[in-house]
Amino acid sequence: MKEQPKTRITVDIYGQQYSIVGTESSSHIRLVASIVDDKMREISAKNPTLDTSKLAVLTAVNIVHEYIKLKDEYDRLLRKMNKEKDDDSDD
Repeated sequence: MKEQPKTRITVDIYGQQYSIVGTESSSHIRLVASIVDDKMREISAKNPTLDTSKLAVLTAVNIVHEYIKLKDEYDRLLRKMNKEKDDDSDD
């Protein structure tokens, strides 16, 4: 099995430089970093006294919360779609 080529890119997240390596495109990695940076800045604006470690943890908690909500909605829609498909095949 051929291994996918890795992309190495340096991104800025909350004023810090990070070198990220992955198989995704550089534009995808930049998008992910931008979303994390935006979320950190959003949370920091509401909680300016947080140190960077606590800010990073709260950012992770918020992003995972959003992910779980989206995954639950996706699963709900998938079940609904499968139910409708089953209902159509019963006709």
